[in-house]
Amino acid sequence: MTRIGGAELVDWNLAVATAARMSRPGPEVTREEARGVVAELRRHANASEQHVRAYTGLTAVGDDTPVLVVDRPGWVRANAAGFRTLLGPLGERVAERRAGVPGGAAFSAVGSKITGVQLGMLLSFLSSRVLGQYETFAPATPGLPGGARGGRLLLVAPNIVHVERELAVDPTDFRLWVCLHEETHRTQFTAVPWLRDHLENEIQAFIAEADIDPATFLDRLRQAAQSLTGRGDETSGEPAGAGTGDGADPTTGDGAEPGTGGTREPGTREPGTGEPGKGESSKGDGGLADLVQTPRQREILERLTAVMSLLEGHADFVMDGVGPQVVPSVAEIREKFTKRREAGAGRVDRVLRRLLGMDAKLRQYREGERFVRTVVEEVGMAGFNKVWTSPNTLPTHAEIADPREWVARVRPTGSAS
Repeated sequence: MTRIGGAELVDWNLAVATAARMSRPGPEVTREEARGVVAELRRHANASEQHVRAYTGLTAVGDDTPVLVVDRPGWVRANAAGFRTLLGPLGERVAERRAGVPGGAAFSAVGSKITGVQLGMLLSFLSSRVLGQYETFAPATPGLPGGARGGRLLLVAPNIVHVERELAVDPTDFRLWVCLHEETHRTQFTAVPWLRDHLENEIQAFIAEADIDPATFLDRLRQAAQSLTGRGDETSGEPAGAGTGDGADPTTGDGAEPGTGGTREPGTREPGTGEPGKGESSKGDGGLADLVQTPRQREILERLTAVMSLLEGHADFVMDGVGPQVVPSVAEIREKFTKRREAGAGRVDRVLRRLLGMDAKLRQYREGERFVRTVVEEVGMAGFNKVWTSPNTLPTHAEIADPREWVARVRPTGSAS
């Protein structure tokens, strides 16, 4: 438990309570409909396991990770636990900075409450956006079991129902399509045993290099929280809360979660999601990632961005590659979902997407999928799977942009036929 001067860096109970109080209940369904959705998602998750492994050629090693169908409060509880685990070292560093400062303990006690409320507001916002998520570093909590080495797959039932209705697509096809993406993430980590430890080491190295001013960090959280109530931009002319409708920026992935093909994206996303795109400035865009980027961190951030792009792009490639065989309406779903994903919705979403790194997340889907598709076309799936051999065979940031550089360096054998 991370404590600062007798108080935790974040009041996690207050964060969860705040998120639960602010979370919307989701679409209206009868009790029977709800049971049917849960049962169907579980069936699709089981079926997706075989579809993904047959398509990718990856085989899980000792897979004991559970599949949990949750509501929005359940997603909040799971992610608060993930935040708490991942932010432990960061809390210790902040504690060192405050040690011996007059009034530091009192400031910490009050600050943990403020941060708890603000994180709760952000978790509430995100809880209506995420469709599914593989939690790589999930600690087991009451009612939310995890695998022996951590890890669990979450499917957020009300959000899936909301989006399938809004897109007017076949519910059975859409639910299976989402499960294919999330099962790909689970397969990535269960079939490649070293991947979890590698990603955790990179994230902890990133945090260890942090040089955070607590007041500035809290100010950025305040900006994000105020965006949710419409107080962050009083001159915009939009009503408070504009653009906060459910699922305005859905992600079929590890949305806001530590370490998933995320690998939900804590930070509020993994550190790797704050990377600026081509032609964008890496300074002064107001994102939370800007607060923790020393020169050494930038090196780590570049590697993390490449890994997260690979994981997200691979999941998108697989869900569409498997799709035509088992999801008859996959082309319609992909077209509608991509338009919705890229559009966003209003001022609030635009502000939060910048603060939380969501725009970078969308780039990861596009650039990563292009990397995977190009490599598979050139050397086949068996050749592409050389990427999972060791950390040394993971693509660099430059290789994500130019897949043939990776092929030339790794020289994978395989056939595209």
